Amino acid sequence: MFREVLEQVVERVDGGMAGLLMGFDGITVERYLKDGDSLDIEALGMEYSVILKEIRKAAGLLELGQAQEVAVRSERMVTIIRMLNEDYFIAVALRPEGNSGKARFLLRVSAESVRNALES
Repeated sequence: MFREVLEQVVERVDGGMAGLLMGFDGITVERYLKDGDSLDIEALGMEYSVILKEIRKAAGLLELGQAQEVAVRSERMVTIIRMLNEDYFIAVALRPEGNSGKARFLLRVSAESVRNALES
């Protein structure tokens, strides 16, 4: 189920490269890499998991509520990350010219079913 969700998000977004479902502990639950891309999505997720923990902590200290989404735009890639619960997040990597709005939408609508599957 998880691979299918990641594949649908990546394939339905212009510029989609890879998708990842990972725990905040850095352990990959599932990943999907579009054919022809050589991105190390697991290493990317492990590095971002450290940053996400700090973002969650800062949001709590500032009494802003739970962080829900983070986007990182660099010269060669855009990464959109959606927190699912206290233990997991889902992410999609896109080329800079990719449709980040659609990626955000697809992650948001997919989040509930992935969250429910993780918790069952």
